Amino acid sequence: MKLIGILLIIGGIIGIIMGAMMFGDIGIACIVGALAALLSGFGFISTAKAIKKLK
Repeated sequence: MKLIGILLIIGGIIGIIMGAMMFGDIGIACIVGALAALLSGFGFISTAKAIKKLK
């Protein structure tokens, strides 16, 4: 679960950088998708910590 979170964060950072290089609506859509991946990655990592804490 932690690995998925790390991969999502890396993908989100790369997506934001790529979206900054794009023009118009496509760039905005890329940045929005990258932000969603970034937030999901942080969610996966925090969930993994919470599950580990419960055990």
